[in-house]
Amino acid sequence: MEGFLFLAKLNSMQELSLSSKLKYIFSIPVIISALGYFVDIYDLLLFGIVRIPSLKALGLNPDTDGTFILNAQMVGLLIGGIFWGVFGDKKGRLSVLFGSILVYSLANIACGFLPHFPEKHLVYQYAALRFIAGIGLAGELGAGITLVSESLPKNLRAIGTSVVAGFGLMGAVVAQLTVELAGGWNISYIIGGILGILLLFLRISVSESGIYKNMEHQSVSKGNFFSFFTNKDRFIRYIKCIAIGLPTWYCIGILAVLANQFAPELGIKDLSPGKAIMWAYIGISVGDLASGFISHLLKSRKRAILIMLLFTIIGVVIMLFGNTDTETKYYIFCVWLGLGTGYWAMFVTLAAEQFGTNIRNTATTTVPNMVRGFVPVMILAFDFFKNDFSVIISAAIVGAIVFGLALYSSLTISETHNRDLEFTE
Repeated sequence: MEGFLFLAKLNSMQELSLSSKLKYIFSIPVIISALGYFVDIYDLLLFGIVRIPSLKALGLNPDTDGTFILNAQMVGLLIGGIFWGVFGDKKGRLSVLFGSILVYSLANIACGFLPHFPEKHLVYQYAALRFIAGIGLAGELGAGITLVSESLPKNLRAIGTSVVAGFGLMGAVVAQLTVELAGGWNISYIIGGILGILLLFLRISVSESGIYKNMEHQSVSKGNFFSFFTNKDRFIRYIKCIAIGLPTWYCIGILAVLANQFAPELGIKDLSPGKAIMWAYIGISVGDLASGFISHLLKSRKRAILIMLLFTIIGVVIMLFGNTDTETKYYIFCVWLGLGTGYWAMFVTLAAEQFGTNIRNTATTTVPNMVRGFVPVMILAFDFFKNDFSVIISAAIVGAIVFGLALYSSLTISETHNRDLEFTE
């Protein structure tokens, strides 16, 4: 690790050789962060995949009870994002990588035993476990992206973080396949928990970020979440980072997770949310890998994100209004939207590069979880508009708001492609 950090400082003076670049991109921090995010996404999306079969098996309502439990998980992500973000700036990036995975792994194992829980108040027990899992799941991505961003030279950050996300997001595909092959939704939860426990042993080989070590003993406020709201410039940067990420979870939280609600209006016999999620994440995985190279070639985070946003908007419009009348067509558009919203890693990297080392993990962890935390708000807005409009028009209205905010923010936020990260707020 010390060698990597030394080369990172030299990178501003000379171009790295191909072999040196490959050593960075496939270094231990990148590999372990990618594996961690793989397990994180597996467990994060698992409820969306098994929502209908698990709730039916437990005698609960897939729609009303399912929305309640999903919202509980998302609120857990919101709270956990703040907790792990602050914790990572105060105690180090590795403390989050160990602590968060332990919490959500145990919660997922417990979900696997829900059929043996008392039937009374079962919906609240399920919601409580997903809330706890959400708290744990909130820390993985932010800490991983922060660690990788601080360990790689600035001209390779986009590619490194894209590798993390591109591989990690395949966890959603594996989750869907596991549900189909495991023979039971509860077995899939247990498998996810065991994968997390196994990953803990691999993380012993990871070293702390050198940039964080350099800052650790400085007399500067670390992990102050409220500092995002006490300075106008910092607050605007923070809000714009969140707004840029909203379309990613609009596409997943409404168009994929609630796919079954679109089937009647589109004239489709049935749509499986699990398959919609799987196909979307196949697209997202490819899109995330591509976004890093696009940013690298354009030498711009902003332009890469803007191109992918426009691509996604075209896909949403055609999906909702372009005669999507078969199950196959719907899943093809899920892949399209996944490719477009594959700037997820890029937007989290952008958040990491916007803020100083003393609050970087707090920003990088809370921003994506604020986006996830807005899923209940988007679903509430979607349900509100359904009182007066069709499902398709309601989705279009919410989408117009979300994409409008993202486009404005991506156009006006500062560029960070070549920014040196060794600074504090």
